[in-house]
Amino acid sequence: MNRILILVVIILVPIAIFTSSDLEDDVVSVFDTKKISVEVPTLEEEEEEAITVSLSMNTDKTDAFTMYLEEYVIGVVAGEMPASFSMEALKAQAVASRTFAMYKMSTVSDYVLSATINDQVYLTKEDMQEKWGSDYEYYYNRVKEAVLATEGKILTYQGNVASTYYFAISNGYTDDALTVFNEDKDYLVSVPSSWDKNYQSYSSVYTLDKNTFCSKLGVSCDSFVIDEVVRADNHYVRSVRINGVTFTGIEVFQKLNLKSTDFTITLNGENVEILTLGFGHGVGMSQYGAQGMASNGSTYQDILAHYYQDTEIVNL
Repeated sequence: MNRILILVVIILVPIAIFTSSDLEDDVVSVFDTKKISVEVPTLEEEEEEAITVSLSMNTDKTDAFTMYLEEYVIGVVAGEMPASFSMEALKAQAVASRTFAMYKMSTVSDYVLSATINDQVYLTKEDMQEKWGSDYEYYYNRVKEAVLATEGKILTYQGNVASTYYFAISNGYTDDALTVFNEDKDYLVSVPSSWDKNYQSYSSVYTLDKNTFCSKLGVSCDSFVIDEVVRADNHYVRSVRINGVTFTGIEVFQKLNLKSTDFTITLNGENVEILTLGFGHGVGMSQYGAQGMASNGSTYQDILAHYYQDTEIVNL
């Protein structure tokens, strides 16, 4: 089979993006990088041509090694979604992760992917062994099965590679890419995701003292007034006034390192309690929603069609 050769370099750059890997206990520019090829296991040794990626696990980008794209996707699915999830959810994650990498490479020449949450978390086999312990072989084979079952498949929208954002768990709806990332994409709009409400991490309460709360937001603590809360139809906060200063929901989410932009702030004595619904930025596929759909009999195609509206699954 003739296939396209693509080179990706992956580095470690920290950024806060939440995926279901953060919740597993409850049931994710162009740089000059010196490339050093090393021998790694392959999925299909008989292939004369295959899509490959080049990874740099060194933060100063002084080394790199080459591996096949599908091996990379195995490492990403292992890092971004609990391997105990249903097979159809794992397949949906595999297609989303593969597409996300291809989208990044299609937007910037020689784009360098990060092996962290800056792009997608990638786990080496050693990382997986440490994570899964005695269950390593079982979970590795489940993830590998999901990746191989969808090998080479990506999502496109009107002929272009889709930007397949994903996150851990919603408040019952996903959010719009235009609001969260200022990206106007017709296939990344708010859709219902009621399955998420069935999971333990759907809601959480974050408590901090009042002075720390005010300091993080850069507001005065002479008084404490939360008003003019504006919510979208999907209940995510669009804007809120805190002690006389107006913030967007995204700004509060980032400054306080909240789990979601669906939050409710209350004062309890000298402490501030913040109730959040969901976990993550809310755009694209909800991973726990995908698990809920799969548990109810949906296929990975159904899951992807729901969260990425009007996209098409194609082969590379």
